[in-house]
Amino acid sequence: MLLRYKKSFEKIAMGLLSFMPKERELKKLQQTMHIYDENPDWQLYLWKKGEDFVGLLGVEVSEHYFTIHHISVNPSHRGEGIGHAMIEKIRQIMPGKEMHSTDETKAFLQKCPELEKETGKQQF
Repeated sequence: MLLRYKKSFEKIAMGLLSFMPKERELKKLQQTMHIYDENPDWQLYLWKKGEDFVGLLGVEVSEHYFTIHHISVNPSHRGEGIGHAMIEKIRQIMPGKEMHSTDETKAFLQKCPELEKETGKQQF
């Protein structure tokens, strides 16, 4: 289940975000969290499985598209399709908007076979 980030989930979100290579340093992690806290166009979501938060998805929303800036899954839950499920759910939340990636998220998004099947081509 994909849930919108709340300030009370900050430590959990920072922990999940720290699994991304460019977010490992505390100062960088704090800067990134500040962007999500202060900018309404930057939205952070957490994936809950049972009682645990095991994934994180960060997007920047524009009028006609959204950009996936961060996607992270707890290493002990990787390979379970959580990343793909988060992408599928965010596309449902953002109907009619084109999905973009960053250099850091592009490789993962290209591995989402349902995206290619759906459009006949990749969108990033």
